[in-house]
Amino acid sequence: MVQVERDILAGVKNRRRIQAPRHTEAPSELALLRQIERATRLRHSHQNFGIQLGIGDDAALWRPRKGYETVLTTDWFLEGTHFLRNLHTLEAVGWKSLARAVSDVAAMGGQPRCCLVSLALPSNRATGWLGGFLSGLSKAARKLGCPLVGGDTTRFRQILINVCAIGEVMSGTAIRRSGAHAGDRIFVSGRLGEAELGLKFLKRKKRLASADNPLLQKHLYPSPRIALGSWLASNQLATAMMDLSDGLSSDLKRLCNASGIGARIFAAKLPVPSGIFSRRFEMRERLNAALHGGDDYELLFCVKPSLASKIPRKFSGVELTEIGEIIKGSEITLIDSAGKQSTLKSAGWDPFHR
Repeated sequence: MVQVERDILAGVKNRRRIQAPRHTEAPSELALLRQIERATRLRHSHQNFGIQLGIGDDAALWRPRKGYETVLTTDWFLEGTHFLRNLHTLEAVGWKSLARAVSDVAAMGGQPRCCLVSLALPSNRATGWLGGFLSGLSKAARKLGCPLVGGDTTRFRQILINVCAIGEVMSGTAIRRSGAHAGDRIFVSGRLGEAELGLKFLKRKKRLASADNPLLQKHLYPSPRIALGSWLASNQLATAMMDLSDGLSSDLKRLCNASGIGARIFAAKLPVPSGIFSRRFEMRERLNAALHGGDDYELLFCVKPSLASKIPRKFSGVELTEIGEIIKGSEITLIDSAGKQSTLKSAGWDPFHR
């Protein structure tokens, strides 16, 4: 059992124990900053990450390596929208808030180097809650190679987290959404819809403390495909790429719009969730999760037909699956196992349209 899986088990069992007491004196902002600095102190040489100056000044200093470009991204993680206090463990919130942002760096073919975190929280969450959150954030920072170098704190009635991830990619190799052409093959990494089903497990309160449930693992502790994105970029294999954060149907449309093309997806080729926990859901529900479920943080990428054979079935243990092709026009269609064709509508996550 890997450490992250043990964290799921321990985090769920200890959720109530590590919550902040109801009646505690709120610490000062300076005390909060010192707690954050202690919990997230860099354990590696600054030079390994290009960090010239970390926490402790008005701003951090960072320098990309010679021959590299900077990759910048920012991501919100909001209580009540992206995580629920009564369902999600504190460490999972810390882990996932960073992993989401790092996934955007991976989607450009980049490597994460450091991050900034802005945190707003109620005063009664500034002790126990913060400790659990920082524990998960620190574990993610070490695992993903993305140490915290600064940010901001303030008080608010709800917990609001904003993460800015900084990365680098070799000059001229960043993969954008806008490079796909008709005839390109469409690939995805991993199994799609697992995070969506993992959330349903949480809401149903079924075996919350089961550390061997890959659906919970995917939802609580996503793993950005950093190595895969970097490999595709350095070998110039992908014409277009993005991460799957809002669901295939919505994210594919964004890629197609950016590239000015359409797409054809084959339902029978989709890597839907499988395994003992996934089989508790009907096949139709699994297919729907694969098409529209968010939070997978897998990579969606396009490859020229002449290079498609260079894409292995697995990369570092992660499945890579060809699911369709890019076509002329702007229509995105889904072809079922009987050959019936229908328009694939965007039905993934959209914060402005539920």
